Amino acid sequence: MVSDTIEREVVLRHPIERVWAALITAEGLSRWFGSVAEIDLRPGGRAYFRWEDLGQESVATIAVVDPPHRFAFRWGIEGLPGNDAPQTLVEFTLEQVPDGTRLCLVESGFAQAADDVARSAHKANSQGWDAELVDLGAYLDATA
Repeated sequence: MVSDTIEREVVLRHPIERVWAALITAEGLSRWFGSVAEIDLRPGGRAYFRWEDLGQESVATIAVVDPPHRFAFRWGIEGLPGNDAPQTLVEFTLEQVPDGTRLCLVESGFAQAADDVARSAHKANSQGWDAELVDLGAYLDATA
């Protein structure tokens, strides 16, 4: 049985407003999350991400926009074709803490897919989020 959820938590030494802007603006996202990002920031709006180095792209649907604490989107499970394929929910929760901002990331919904597809997607996304969150910290530090 594949885990349904990926969970990550990191404390970023930056104010919550800066972390929020990095998550919800095309400019911020394109600096740490892929190489190109477009976003229509409203529930039901679309977000487009492209990773030039990987030759991959993804389209997401915005689910929650609750400034500056919660942002969520749904996107397709890697390895499943079509617009009707099951999607995972990616949720970012931000909390101001004495050292900066605690970011909690939860991606859930992998269990909707067949075990082999879910296992592969879970592994790829786990590794992806590890790298992307490092990139987020580096981007924030470089623009401080």
